[in-house]
Amino acid sequence: MKVARFYAPGDLRVEDADEPKPGPDEIKIRVHNTSTCGTDLKIFRHGHHHIDPPRVIGHEIAGEVVETGAGVSGWSAGDRVQVIAAIPCGECKQCRKGLQQVCPNQLSMGYHFDGGFAEYMIVPKQVLKVDGVNRIPDGVSYAEASVAEPLACVLNGQNFAQVGEGDVVVVVGAGPIGCLHVRLARAKGAAAVYLVELNRNRLDLAAELVKPDAAICGSEVDVVEKVLELTGGDGADVVITAAAAGKAQEDALKMTARRGRISFFGGLPKDNPIIACDSNLVHYRELTIYGANGSSPDHNRQAIELISSGKVPVDDLITHHLPLSDVLKAIDIVSSGEAIKVTIEPGTVSA
Repeated sequence: MKVARFYAPGDLRVEDADEPKPGPDEIKIRVHNTSTCGTDLKIFRHGHHHIDPPRVIGHEIAGEVVETGAGVSGWSAGDRVQVIAAIPCGECKQCRKGLQQVCPNQLSMGYHFDGGFAEYMIVPKQVLKVDGVNRIPDGVSYAEASVAEPLACVLNGQNFAQVGEGDVVVVVGAGPIGCLHVRLARAKGAAAVYLVELNRNRLDLAAELVKPDAAICGSEVDVVEKVLELTGGDGADVVITAAAAGKAQEDALKMTARRGRISFFGGLPKDNPIIACDSNLVHYRELTIYGANGSSPDHNRQAIELISSGKVPVDDLITHHLPLSDVLKAIDIVSSGEAIKVTIEPGTVSA
């Protein structure tokens, strides 16, 4: 079979590998879709401290069960499944409190275990232990199911920041995560959703798909002034920074309404994680700042349901379908910003 293995920054190789065999409490799946994200680009460029190369990467995974190991119950060959990316231990204090998304012992597909840029892969027992394999409903494609993992992260962030009925929401960043934030905020009953992006072409591409109430190009206008204008000077009830930019976080403080909420969804570069926080804005406006990091198995299940119900459509956000042999091209497309979502389909061949 073919796999895409990461060896070192800038060194991702499509190569042959033996088909894996499931051990006890494991299942083997034929991968139909593994979608890409900005994290794959960061791994390609810089590596990751949790990855001990060589490693098959890719963590937004959907496929078909082909074989089960000893001790596995509830799964059979032919079952269509989505697999979680972040694997909680299920035993620590945070997991016992129902906060699996911040498990300090978390493992990850494509980091600690071989991931989905492969024709076949093993779902390890650690995933099955925490009920991290989800059945794909009828009517949901493998490609759509692969987007459940990033949607699960978006759901975690919005649930924590209490996005809800009647809110005016600003989403900063028009990548796939930003698009999912716009659609989920609408599904949660937001009164208005404004999308902010520096890159005009990327903003236009995203806005054409997700139809925000206003599309604000940060390279052309003052974002804070524009949001205040749109809200009659009040500011937004919720600002979600789905971009790895310190200025976006700093601006969020200035355009959030009194008693508003800010979600720092996009992490900052590790070599520049410090922002200027006007704490008087937080103090006098009684603002709340939330972090957002990953998702739990339950968030993944809810994400599949949101996709299946049509409340959060994702099919049109997948702008590129590529075979595994074109994984480097997929990384380049993600880097260029010319796509919304790029998905890899290991079972297909290059045209």
